[in-house]
This record gives sequence, C-alpha cells and structure tokens, in this order.
Amino acid sequence: MALQQYPDLPKVVYVYMLQSQGLLHDTYLYGVDVKRVLPTILYPTEVMDGAIVSGNCVSACDKNTTYHHQNSPVIFELLERHGKDYNFVGVVATNENVTLADKERSSSFASKLVEYLGADAAIVSEEGFGNPDADLMMNCVKLEKKGIKTVLLTDEYAGQDGASQSLADADPMADAVVTNGNANEVIVLPAMKKVIGHSSYADMIAGGWNGSLAADGTITAEIQVITGATNELGYSKLSAKGV
Repeated sequence: MALQQYPDLPKVVYVYMLQSQGLLHDTYLYGVDVKRVLPTILYPTEVMDGAIVSGNCVSACDKNTTYHHQNSPVIFELLERHGKDYNFVGVVATNENVTLADKERSSSFASKLVEYLGADAAIVSEEGFGNPDADLMMNCVKLEKKGIKTVLLTDEYAGQDGASQSLADADPMADAVVTNGNANEVIVLPAMKKVIGHSSYADMIAGGWNGSLAADGTITAEIQVITGATNELGYSKLSAKGV
C-alpha cells in the first residue's frame, strides 16, 4: 500500500540489506534468491505481508528470521512517526554480495534509488558480519556523498573484552551508527531439565568452544549462540555504549 506523502517533512528511506552470500546464506524476495536481483523499491507493508523470507544460517545472534522481517522494528517505528516527524517514503531492499564488483554494483544501484526517491536521510540495516561490513560501508559512503544523511544499524564483534575493532570495515563518513550489542560478550546459560537434540554441539557452534558445555549442564558461551541476540533490525533492547 502506497503511503500518503507529507512534503513539508524530511523524507526518509529505509535501505534493507539482505544476506545473500550463498551456501545456506540466502534470502528470498517474492520467492527469488536476492543475490540474483538488483536493489528494488518496496512498500513497507509488503515486508509485513511476507515479501521477504529468510533461508540462511548466519551466526544465530544476527540472523534475521522471517518473523523478524515481518515484524521489523525499523519499519514499524518509521510508520508510527510517518506524518509526524518524517515522511517515510519507502523501503529499498538490497543484497549483500561476495565479490567486489557485485558489492559495487548493488551499493551504487541502492544509493541511486534512494536519491531518486528524494530522500533527505536514510537508515541502513545490515545482516550478518564480517564480509557484509564492506557492503554496509559502501552503502553509507555512497549515500553520504549524495548529501543523504545516513544512520547505520549493525552489531559488533569486538572481542570478549570489547576492546577489538568492532567491524571488518570502516569509513569516517560512517559517523552515525546504532549498535545492537557485542556478539562476543560471554554469558552462562543455566542447565535445562529437558534437552532436545545433541547438547555436544554447544562446544562447536559459533560462539561456543571446547569446554563450553559443563558437566552440570550449564553452557558458557558468547551471546552469538542465541538466535536474534544482537539482531541488526533492533529487535531487542540490547546495545552498547562507547567510553
């Protein structure tokens, strides 16, 4: 459904980065693997109705499940403030690629669409970490160079002490970043009375290590073992503060 426009308010576009790096790292837009498509414009309600379906197995903490997509806090919040604080123009769905050429093409096309929509500002959310950090920065830099104020949503892999570099890529133009937490933060999960599956995988899953599963059934691991713990759509209230 098209949104009523409020020309006197700042125009905001949401750039929705979708994991599409293959080998069980796929997302589908209307049934099409998004690594096969160019960035495209969506009505916000299309995302709510299930246009985006998750088919990937990135680290549990920053995986966007289909449920997360259909209940995106970014879209809900922008719709809530549409006509009050912002003129929410729409969503630009883009992919996260493997090769440099593909990254350049998609980020250039996404920024072109955002500019075409006349945006004053953009919100860009990431899915995954490491390699997609390059896509995130390319999107940011190209939008900023067009004069479009850009805010990034990501999570961090800053080491268990929080002292390591948070992202695999960075740029001085990325000066407005919202973090959804440090995936390397260590927690202790209590023992469960009933376990479905093989508990030994606790020592092998991303975020766990040999010895994570204790004899008493507790698990000491990084929060990246928990699905959605640092969800980059801002689904939880977890964040971090620089000091």
